[in-house]
Amino acid sequence: MNKVGEIVPADLKWNFRVDGEWVTRTAEDLFDGKKVIVFSLAGAFTPTCGNQLPGFEAKYDEFRSVGIDQVFCASVNDAFVMDAWFAEQGITKVQSIPDGNVELTHWTDMSVSKTDVGLGCRSWRYVMYINNMVVEQIWEESGHSDNCPDDPYEVTTPESVLEKITPLMAG
Repeated sequence: MNKVGEIVPADLKWNFRVDGEWVTRTAEDLFDGKKVIVFSLAGAFTPTCGNQLPGFEAKYDEFRSVGIDQVFCASVNDAFVMDAWFAEQGITKVQSIPDGNVELTHWTDMSVSKTDVGLGCRSWRYVMYINNMVVEQIWEESGHSDNCPDDPYEVTTPESVLEKITPLMAG
């Protein structure tokens, strides 16, 4: 189902570790009044996804220069895994969305089974542009299916997304 034009449910929520304490943030906390990019990937510490995260970090200032307020990385992992992965990768600008309960992934209809490689339920690779809680655009990799034999990564690269988002932000 295409979510373009829909409002992200304000009560979607995720648990974060902040200074050793659990903090719950809602979609409203993260997206209200902002222009954001949310890119989602199958999992932390996986080969292709491991390249995607540093790419968005490297392009973060370019996203900001075209009018994006924040870039988020969502993955079906818990806060501990996301924190460890971000620390290992030296990520300081992109923010994580630890979608361990698969709430965002299910809402976007992007959940896929990756049981063939032992990963269970994961997110398909996609990018959303959200403007003040409204999904303006979604770009997803081809082949969206359970246990997809391919791991496409062309449409959702940071370079590709910048190319697509720049004219949207200008107009």
